[in-house]
Amino acid sequence: MKSKPAKRVNPLTMPRVGFVSLGCPKALVDSERILTQLRAEGYAISPDYEGADLVVVNTCGFIDAAVGESLDAIGEALAENGRVIVTGCLGAKGDIVKQTHPQVLAVTGPHALDEVMQSVHAHLPKPHDPYTDLVPPAGIKLTPRHYAYLKIAEGCNHRCTFCIIPSMRGDLVSRGIGEVLQEAENLVKSGVKELLVISQDTSAYGVDVKYRAGFWQGRPVKTRMTELARALGELGVWVRLHYVYPYPHVDEIIPLMAEGKILPYLDVPFQHASSRILKLMKRPASAENNLARIENWRAICADITLRSTFIVGFPGETEREFEELLDFLRAAQRR
Repeated sequence: MKSKPAKRVNPLTMPRVGFVSLGCPKALVDSERILTQLRAEGYAISPDYEGADLVVVNTCGFIDAAVGESLDAIGEALAENGRVIVTGCLGAKGDIVKQTHPQVLAVTGPHALDEVMQSVHAHLPKPHDPYTDLVPPAGIKLTPRHYAYLKIAEGCNHRCTFCIIPSMRGDLVSRGIGEVLQEAENLVKSGVKELLVISQDTSAYGVDVKYRAGFWQGRPVKTRMTELARALGELGVWVRLHYVYPYPHVDEIIPLMAEGKILPYLDVPFQHASSRILKLMKRPASAENNLARIENWRAICADITLRSTFIVGFPGETEREFEELLDFLRAAQRR
């Protein structure tokens, strides 16, 4: 594919960056942070390729279809603009981007704000501004005004046999709870009515830092899911928890739902019901009695809604184990 010739950047005008964001909510948060930093440094965000001095493409590489979509998006940006920086999960999958599109200016992996900005600076120097740039405290958001994703950690310590995320995003790295709560507070002040808490493994929040305390509003708060949920419940908006592994300490969250502190909703990726298949998947909590846990949750909070994902046709799964999964689903809906 032939790319357009490099554009001449007028040093007397504000440099403009185009942006393409693909992938999951975690990638969306990465895009928001890059856009926020670009605006903070005086770059304008172009709504189209033609008006941009260069384009940043935040990619997804989770499944083959996402890889294809990302490579197509990079190719389109090259054809329409000619100056492209690639970031995101596809950038962590070896040299696939460079091999397919050798014309790109730079390639980084996911959650690489500093590296992306270094590449932007190298190819589109930031303007000198003697004044403080006016950027909203909540930063630039790509979601509608009424809700926002709140990413509390990056990476995952588990090595589930079906999942590529740890090889792309690394081990668990929890954000400081003071930083997370301040971001949440800024979002609420900007008009956000619903906070969607996300990470690769929300239940494990703080494990990597041994649940050490941070500070918010002058008081110590442990870097832990329960304490985080309790503090977020004080902000007066909907709080919805996603990607919650069924660890025993999740039970501590349910009373907060019954009290109306956070939404009675949990996104729990159970993945299967067969203990043998769960062990083959190397899933945590494979020996837990999840039906008993669901029954206990509903006894505490009758209105709780559970969302989950399941994998069928896992290598080695038998018809009997598939039926076991169906029986689990039927029983879980009755409880």
